[in-house]
Amino acid sequence: MSANMATSSRQHPADNHDLIRVQGARENNLKDVSVEIPKRRLTVFTGVSGSGKSSLVFATIAAESQRLINETYSTFVQGFMPTQSRPEVDVLEGLTTAIIVDQERMGANSRSTVGTATDANAMLRVLFSRLGKPHIGSSNAFSFNIPSVRAVGQISVEKGAGKTETRDLTVTGGMCPRCEGMGAVTDIDLSQLYDDSKSLNEGALTIPGYTADGWQVRIYSASGFLDPDKPIRKYTKQERHDFLHKEPTKVKVGNMNLTYEGLIPRIQKSFLSKDVDALQPHIRAFVERAVTFTSCPECGGTRLNAAARSSKIKGINIAEACAMQINDLAEWVRGLNEPSVAPLLATLRHTLDSFVEIGLGYLSLDRPSGTLSGGEAQRTKMIRHLGSSLTDVTYVFDEPTIGLHPHDIQRMNDLLLRLRDKGNTVLVVEHKPETIAIADHVVDLGPRAGTAGGEVVFEGTVEGLRASGTLTGRHLNDRTALKQSVRTPSGVMKVRGARTHNLKGVDVDIPLGVLVVVTGVAGSGKSSLIHGSVCGRDGVVSVDQAPIHGSRRSNPATYTGLLEPIRKAFAKANGVKPALFSANSEGACPTCNGAGVIYTDLAMMAGVTTICEECEGRRFQASVLDYRLGGRNIAEVLDLSVEDAVGFFGTGEAHTPAAHAILRRMADVGLGYLRLGQPLTTLSGGERQRLKLATHMGADGGVYVLDEPTTGLHLADLEQLLGLLDRLVDSGKSVIVIEHHQAVMAHADWIIDLGPGAGHDGGRIVFEGTPANLVAAGSTLTGEHLAAFVGGPKAVPSRSRQPVARGRAAAVHVEAEAARTDHDEDGAQRGARRRRR
Repeated sequence: MSANMATSSRQHPADNHDLIRVQGARENNLKDVSVEIPKRRLTVFTGVSGSGKSSLVFATIAAESQRLINETYSTFVQGFMPTQSRPEVDVLEGLTTAIIVDQERMGANSRSTVGTATDANAMLRVLFSRLGKPHIGSSNAFSFNIPSVRAVGQISVEKGAGKTETRDLTVTGGMCPRCEGMGAVTDIDLSQLYDDSKSLNEGALTIPGYTADGWQVRIYSASGFLDPDKPIRKYTKQERHDFLHKEPTKVKVGNMNLTYEGLIPRIQKSFLSKDVDALQPHIRAFVERAVTFTSCPECGGTRLNAAARSSKIKGINIAEACAMQINDLAEWVRGLNEPSVAPLLATLRHTLDSFVEIGLGYLSLDRPSGTLSGGEAQRTKMIRHLGSSLTDVTYVFDEPTIGLHPHDIQRMNDLLLRLRDKGNTVLVVEHKPETIAIADHVVDLGPRAGTAGGEVVFEGTVEGLRASGTLTGRHLNDRTALKQSVRTPSGVMKVRGARTHNLKGVDVDIPLGVLVVVTGVAGSGKSSLIHGSVCGRDGVVSVDQAPIHGSRRSNPATYTGLLEPIRKAFAKANGVKPALFSANSEGACPTCNGAGVIYTDLAMMAGVTTICEECEGRRFQASVLDYRLGGRNIAEVLDLSVEDAVGFFGTGEAHTPAAHAILRRMADVGLGYLRLGQPLTTLSGGERQRLKLATHMGADGGVYVLDEPTTGLHLADLEQLLGLLDRLVDSGKSVIVIEHHQAVMAHADWIIDLGPGAGHDGGRIVFEGTPANLVAAGSTLTGEHLAAFVGGPKAVPSRSRQPVARGRAAAVHVEAEAARTDHDEDGAQRGARRRRR
């Protein structure tokens, strides 16, 4: 009996695999990292931006898991999959299937919407094909991705007794024929292409590169179709057609045979068919001026043809259902009770309820997925996993709290814990203390960023992290005090009747010359207000959340424009051409074409990368490396860190003011550790965001708009960001920040809080005033969370301590102050009534 008891108490061999073991990880900046991660627990990875968190979690653990899964398929199937090389690591044991939920934007396809990305649209299409009146066909008849032209074929139907009958088969899609399912049509503003009061020879064309004596215009002048000396407004109907729309036609210009083509198709091919972000700035500006996007007049922007819009369920067609706010759509679906489609309705209800549960109930299914923020995209990807029956899966999240108001972070935490409690391993890269606090296990990387990081500095519990003395541990309980005095505005920027997206005719005066923070729950209308009514104005420099992309050849020096003054300085010092000092031009190593490495394609197997033997990875020809500036060659300069380069280009023989100014901005945003020639593909999301900020800081403008600059920022770096914002304001700039982080709110001179909820429950200004007034009023969700963050109300700054504004600005300021005081009192009264209830 005792032997039986001993056998039963002994652990089964299958239960021994309760750890993910990593030994000797060397991806990017990792320095032989070894770590043991408990399975079926929530592990949070912390550390400053660039310390190696993503390199360990995504580039090592998740990448190897996905590579091993891909290898289970046949080589034929693998040929259709992206090939992945094995990460630089000695041992990886205990891996399970990894599901990556990252911040990558969704919807490279312009027809991708929230509904199509989550299968909710597909379920609605089936629902309308079953219940819609009148019945117009299968689910394809409600799809804006399938053309509505009729394709007729034949099928043979067996009738029995060896007889068959041939029938016509008609397949019809739901795509609007006018806009081809895009919902919008493009139109070219001809006034931006030419000045019709001038002739071609007088320089009528105002398109970049189309000068009167240029080759592009010469084709039109010498074609014989047009009179080059006649003003365009005097063209005959035929001449105008030939000028604008003529199909490609062979013509002879001098001794050369060329192709003449109308101006509009030529512009469409040369400018409009290319990625706008890849165009040069002056060409991008031209495209944005010349092309207008208007809602399709035939489908009204619904993307669907008339037949698809005619079929309804309870008076609602599928376009109207997709345009509804998701929490309203969920209620509408709950009201449908049809036994014939009961399983479909149950699944659709669960999907829509998941949107509401995850805090995205304010979206609509017809929202283009490319317009979602990084945080919204990540949460949308979570939808399909919330009801999954899979267990023992590794879920990998990249800062899931991005774009979330403090009120919504608790909801996200609950979802992470639910995934864990189902028996899954949850790995989270995160900076927010609210999410770090719920971790079962913490891995802190550092001690710093870049080459100064890449080591595990702590591994254990949250309480152990607080007592560890690491950079993260020391700052985990950081709180920022409210400002005791705030700056006085130099004027106001008026916004009147703003109605972008969910805004309800918002009127607001945004103070200038101060630090303004615009806040509110996710979906309350912050970005709609600022990007819709402020960013398009003259003198406004906007740093949005759009990610920056770069190839292996792109690096901080090329992205920021730093390489240009460096090349010119080398050329001037050595009396040669600047092109020699570009690895993408004449100075490139001929063996690797300036890449520094040789890529060998192995078909369905992962490719092999080897250092170029000719240049030894330095990317330049040997003769180019003989030229020096300040004792260094171009390869050695590109290997400098930003901090070292600041000193190198600041004084001495290499003194280059243009390069020094760019480097100072990079150091100001906390990127002093980056190497100038480090490939952009190796930078983390937070590093790319700050690199973008450093680039825009050099733009000439009086108002800076920053969209969540704390994204990817460690707690220890907040002080540096706040100092940067202060320096911008003190230099005479106006700074408007869209932000959720309480430390930034507490540091503001003025807060504009939108809400009270999201979607159609938001879109209103619920508070305007100083942070101290917001905490004292306690009338909004933001105010409650800010009060908890700073530890309670502080003294309201005294107006008498502020300098008195003069002249016209003073009158505006006094008028605005009176309105704001009334608003604050109303807010305080609302808060008191709410507390009494």
